[in-house]
Amino acid sequence: MNRNDFNPDLRDDASLEPCIGMVELCSVARGVECADAVLKEASVELLFATPVHPGKYVLLFTGSVQDVRSSARRGAELAGADLVDQLVIPQLHEQIVPILKRKGGRIQGQLDAIGVIETNTVASAIVAADVALKTATVDLVDLRIANGLGGKSFFVLTGPVADVRSAVQSGASNAQAAGHLAREVVIPRPHPELVVHL
Repeated sequence: MNRNDFNPDLRDDASLEPCIGMVELCSVARGVECADAVLKEASVELLFATPVHPGKYVLLFTGSVQDVRSSARRGAELAGADLVDQLVIPQLHEQIVPILKRKGGRIQGQLDAIGVIETNTVASAIVAADVALKTATVDLVDLRIANGLGGKSFFVLTGPVADVRSAVQSGASNAQAAGHLAREVVIPRPHPELVVHL
């Protein structure tokens, strides 16, 4: 059985600069046009530009803060009514890119707590994960974006209960403020059988 829920592939030959930007659209055709405009606007490098479920188009790019802001602004302007969400993160937390590249695997053992934040957009999940990771001492277990999820995204954190609660509260508040929070939960002492399926 082929899985269709993997995250888009990040380019291995691109080096991650200090800043990332994303433009998320509800139109594939407009998304391709925006990707071209983003690249022409400033010196940024695409990490991926691809259709995702359900018929959206997402482009993630990197560069200097000034270049990423300029390109994100141009992409959002061109997207117009097709813009679903966008982000600019000047200093992305170091755990996010490796988890975006993850292709499966299982967690073994007992966890003190897990927290899950589910959002309605790709960009809001990445921003919420970045905020959560910078709030408390937690680890990012998974970050899934759009594919196989009807366009939604979610991430899973683990750590001490108090830290997970704090991180989830911060990340969820950020997504809620943007109007993109679907749901958040904190589970103290998750059952070991559940942990295997994260």
